[in-house]
Amino acid sequence: MTIKVGDRVPDATLTEFIETETAGCTLGPNNFQVADLVKGKKILMFALPGAFTPTCSAKHVPSYVEHNAAIKAKGVDEVWCVAVNDAFVMGAWGRDQKVGSKVRMMGDGAAQWTKALGLELDLTARGMGVRSQRYAAYIVDGVVKVLHIEAAGKYEVSDAASMLKAI
Repeated sequence: MTIKVGDRVPDATLTEFIETETAGCTLGPNNFQVADLVKGKKILMFALPGAFTPTCSAKHVPSYVEHNAAIKAKGVDEVWCVAVNDAFVMGAWGRDQKVGSKVRMMGDGAAQWTKALGLELDLTARGMGVRSQRYAAYIVDGVVKVLHIEAAGKYEVSDAASMLKAI
């Protein structure tokens, strides 16, 4: 069953490659519980089929980097990019895309959170396995307030400009 506006996001573990060691976060892959990350926060997250794929790299991630100041001006605490990739790939992609601290590149390596959201996409026939549908969500204190799911093969409603209008 696909998550919808008004639903609480399910808990799962997402991984993030940490570039600079800090208290509580070691250098390299770190695991984070979604329930802990969303508590008391406004999160604008977008998900996509995979790191280093054409539309994702040329349009989707850059839209959130470009509009980051406007997103933060709306009171959003964090922007997440979630893909069914491991933390190493997400970290390398974040460096390639020059996201810096603007976007947290979160890996859902086994698609557990993606499946719990009901937003998986089976691309096995194309050699990619189970991935995420392309979508964006505005989550406030763990509850979905806005959800834009793209039609198959489209990139029209999950970009940063569309989400800025919706929140």
